[in-house]
Amino acid sequence: MELEPNYDRASELKAFDETKAGVKGLVDAGIDKIPRIFYQPPDNFNKPPISGDTHFSFPVIDLEEVGKDPVQRKKIVERVGDASEKWGFFQVINHGIPVSVLEDMKAGVVRFYEQDSEIKKEWYTRDTSKRVVYNANFDLYSAPAANWRDTMYCFMAPNPPNPQELPATCRDIMMEYSKRVMEVGCLVLELLSEALGLNSDHLKDMGCVEGLALLSHYYPACPQPELTMGTTKHADNDFFTVLLQDHIGGLQVLHQNHWIDVPSIPGALVINIGDLLQESI
Repeated sequence: MELEPNYDRASELKAFDETKAGVKGLVDAGIDKIPRIFYQPPDNFNKPPISGDTHFSFPVIDLEEVGKDPVQRKKIVERVGDASEKWGFFQVINHGIPVSVLEDMKAGVVRFYEQDSEIKKEWYTRDTSKRVVYNANFDLYSAPAANWRDTMYCFMAPNPPNPQELPATCRDIMMEYSKRVMEVGCLVLELLSEALGLNSDHLKDMGCVEGLALLSHYYPACPQPELTMGTTKHADNDFFTVLLQDHIGGLQVLHQNHWIDVPSIPGALVINIGDLLQESI
């Protein structure tokens, strides 16, 4: 789609950012056409085919017996190693976090984004030294196009925040969920270490589990979804990501030059091997 010659992208970016209302604010305003800053380049839509082939089965690993049966643990370790090598992604079920905690986390995120906009604006910032950062697109001014997404993030480890530093709408569940995810993260690193033929604590001893950044994304309904995307293709620049999807799904991974849908399984967590871990091993 061509833009008119007098299109001043820098001014539109600044005007959007200064509302401190994010993408949610545009939807609340009742727009029926998205601003041009969200138009994705055509190349972003020219991607490898989406596969419906049944032989591409996204790895789902049941961790229920991981601490009970050495024989089952060995099988789980083999599956984790195979999925990490071939996919770089897998889902885990029976990971130890109650479904109630997962549901409360998702509900807390929704409460944050759907609260009164004037209260929410107090958290809007591009100052990454802040304990909690909420904004629309961390790379708003540098990316070729903005994503249709708002994000809140907070570093929960190694120095946990004081609860009063977190938004009241979700502070309790942020603390609880983060504690639980750290436990899952430690287990995943044990399994990855064993899959590499190393001591269980090898990756943990390297410091791979010391930090935790909690990111909460919000994707409002879009009036022109054919022109933009919620998240463009990327790799995660961390050791690994533990992702909690909602019931809508939408996540895809590139596997053997095909985009594969990651199924939305109630109670499951998606594990994504990040760039730092790949470099480390």
